Amino acid sequence: MAPLDIAGLRAAVKDPTQVKTRAIDLHANAHDASHFLLIPQAVVTAGSAAEVGGLLRASAAQGVPLTFRSGGTSLSGQAVTDGVLVDVRRNFRDIEVLDDGARVRVQPGVTVRSLNARLARYGRKFGPDPASEAACTIGGVVANNSSGMNCGTLNNTYRTLESLTVVLPSGTVIDTGAVDADQKLRALEPELYEGLARLAERVRNNPGSVDRIRQQFSMKNTMGYGLNSLLDFKRPVDIMAHLIVGSEGTLGFVAETIFRTIPRLQHAAAGLLVFPDLEAANAALPALVETGAATIELMDALSLKVGQTLKGTPAVVQDLAVRDHAALLVEYSAGSAGHLAELQVNGEGILMGLGLSTPARFTGDARERGQLWQLRKGLYASVAGARPQGTTALLEDIVVPVPVLGRTCRELIRLFDKYSYGNSVIFGHAKDGNVHFMLTDGFATAEELDRYSAFTEDMVDLVLAEGGSLKAEHGTGRVMAPYVRRQYGDELYDVMRSIKRLFDPAGMLNPGVLMDEDPLAHLRHIKTAPPVAEEVDRCVSCGYCEPVCPSKDITLTPRQRIVTLRAIESARLAGDTALVKELEKDYKYESVDTCAVDGMCQTACPVDINTGSLVKKLRKSDAGPLANGAWNAAAKHWEGVTRGASLALTVVNKLPAAAIAPPNKAARAVLGADTVPLYSAELPGGGSVRKRPTPAGEVDAVYFPACVGTMFGPAGTAQDSLGKGVQYSFEQLCARAGLLLLVPEGIDGLCCGTPWSSKGMVAGQETMREKTLAALRAATRDGELPIVCDASSCTEGLRQAVESDTPAARQRPLRMVDAVDFVADRILPGLPDHRKLELLALHPTCSSSRMGLNDALGAVAGAVADRVEVPENWGCCAFAGDRGMLHPELTASATAKQAAEVADMGAAAHASCNRTCELGMTRATGAQYRHVLELLEEVTR
Repeated sequence: MAPLDIAGLRAAVKDPTQVKTRAIDLHANAHDASHFLLIPQAVVTAGSAAEVGGLLRASAAQGVPLTFRSGGTSLSGQAVTDGVLVDVRRNFRDIEVLDDGARVRVQPGVTVRSLNARLARYGRKFGPDPASEAACTIGGVVANNSSGMNCGTLNNTYRTLESLTVVLPSGTVIDTGAVDADQKLRALEPELYEGLARLAERVRNNPGSVDRIRQQFSMKNTMGYGLNSLLDFKRPVDIMAHLIVGSEGTLGFVAETIFRTIPRLQHAAAGLLVFPDLEAANAALPALVETGAATIELMDALSLKVGQTLKGTPAVVQDLAVRDHAALLVEYSAGSAGHLAELQVNGEGILMGLGLSTPARFTGDARERGQLWQLRKGLYASVAGARPQGTTALLEDIVVPVPVLGRTCRELIRLFDKYSYGNSVIFGHAKDGNVHFMLTDGFATAEELDRYSAFTEDMVDLVLAEGGSLKAEHGTGRVMAPYVRRQYGDELYDVMRSIKRLFDPAGMLNPGVLMDEDPLAHLRHIKTAPPVAEEVDRCVSCGYCEPVCPSKDITLTPRQRIVTLRAIESARLAGDTALVKELEKDYKYESVDTCAVDGMCQTACPVDINTGSLVKKLRKSDAGPLANGAWNAAAKHWEGVTRGASLALTVVNKLPAAAIAPPNKAARAVLGADTVPLYSAELPGGGSVRKRPTPAGEVDAVYFPACVGTMFGPAGTAQDSLGKGVQYSFEQLCARAGLLLLVPEGIDGLCCGTPWSSKGMVAGQETMREKTLAALRAATRDGELPIVCDASSCTEGLRQAVESDTPAARQRPLRMVDAVDFVADRILPGLPDHRKLELLALHPTCSSSRMGLNDALGAVAGAVADRVEVPENWGCCAFAGDRGMLHPELTASATAKQAAEVADMGAAAHASCNRTCELGMTRATGAQYRHVLELLEEVTR
């Protein structure tokens, strides 16, 4: 490979700083969800299609390979490179809904979930429905011709594509939907145009080729190029557009696409059918398909055994003595309740004749359906999460004709036994003949690689002998690139090689992906995962965490924090002290300082990792005895600390900004940005004390006002210069409802403990935990009364403290309730009719999301305003206690898109359920965010 000319790349982009070569940038971005690892020479964040064109020309001129990366959820190695890696996620996230939702124009950085959220209001959805929809992006969906559980081959990417705008390796940009697109392609790229026409004629005139293509693409198939486009379309520009689909970034860059959407069916019913064995389950498929089943998911016997270890597994599986059993999860979908009822009747009408091992039924209950899908979706997480330390999880997929699916699965199980791959569950989309299986091993020693190689050869022989495809959904990538010729034969393989030469004569786009003449290519560049921390060692680098991470557009994501730590450990084991030093130099700011430790990554992680726990551990190890001592002293004297902070804010709030900024910035320069907060004008003055007199009468709940209400005063309102805050509002709402509250003795010295846990200050955290739990035990009469807190992050912190408390004999466990939940349950039902605001902009918090509080939050907000809107680009604000004051750039990045959306809403008021999050959103939008209970109290006066 030629040496990289960084100056040439920087000249191709508007902002040269977006071409990055620091070790931490290279190693953090090197990983996708596959088991391959290559370290790029440079990482570039492209700002536009024009910049991509410039980068393509620069790459070709230098002879350096170039690879595009968007979501990085691909499983076959198609998004890794040792050349130039171009990030096309960050700046390509536009969506334009067309024809009232019937069509949509979308850029490659948009996730499938975000796209469907936009289409939902039109009663439409995107055709492909990959399981990774929360994280995979349209760029990868197009590159891999994604499908999913429901869409089959009818509504996959290829079938629902209307047009696309592609940047070819030459830099030429073609919008295939333009009226003159075919003429433009012919004029600007005559060799490509004529070459595609010749290849189409060559294939059509060869009956053997036509038959082979029709057979291969009658099922899900992402192996090699989509040669069906040579038969399905006449114009070279349309052939080109559909060849791009599934080309895995080897033919050009898709800058935007227009898709036809499909109806979003609101009604569903599901059931789990258990059969004696795989063959019986397979035999039932035609009858189930005939009843109109939308989804039929297969789980083998080992899957059912694994499922029995999962929480919430339905009794039909939990009570089963699993032997050779197999199960089908069958779901019906409909646009109306009446149609769904018809489908259910059809489905239940054939159950008696299927030879089931246990009775079955279909249910439309959301909770029961959720349990069934949790069983299916939890398989990967359970097996991958339980794999031995230091091993890699390799998830594969194949497809065979449906009639031979059961036999194929039996043979796969035989191969697992032959090669000693334990815990290799088989699951997948039975209706399509498409199953997934997972191998876990080190894939590092000669013995491990020889075993994997021999298994792969046998598996390839098995699938091809059954007339199947070696890749159904995950793309050819690097893992199956050496086997494309074997699947298609010499003639069609030569057609594919000709396609690659026509588009990319220099061979610079993603070499080694989709086709590779090296028969051992799939055994090279397999990544290792050295143990680094118990909290994250089970990470499979899937990237599901990235869309919800507030630091994703400024520093590192959870996946990147973990893989960089692994890179440091790998370098240490290899004796590369220079690399260790270089990576560690930038790791503190990029990973530790700018992590909001909000835990949102855990909500998206299939193996239940909270990367915030790792960061807290790292902060703990970084904290010296001086800082630990100071924070422990603060815990012992918290009342004085909070009142001091309140007084300071009140004083500072009255001073001109010009008088505050210079000394504040000087202090940050001397003591460090991660130590001294940066003052900003939107911060309020200090708040008031939390203490209240002991009430007379029968107490209904113990009220724990959050200490942030003491440090930060309430927001201003349109009616008066200063609102009265959430404590006053909650007390008023309870008083009107006849509910009596008791504030614990010594409340002004108590705290949930989050400030200490988030900073890794263990001694202070324990001091505060002991104080707070003792006070709550006394106030609740040993757990008799519920504890209500008025800030969601503090509720979560208190819940964690309470869960760590082991009650003594005959003691009740303490019960934590958030004030929003309490109001929704105890106060909303009795509210009289009252005026409402027209529109409320609502900001759920990371804690309200993690605790499952958002339904109650929406209910309370609905009592405040006729219309409540949560921005589509909602996410954690990253204010994170004081993190937004220590690193304001983090909050600015996390809230940028959400703030722009809020500005266009024209809301009458803005609300959240946590004071520091309200401050973060106030800073981001310039609008005063207040606790939703403050607004409820005002509109119900």
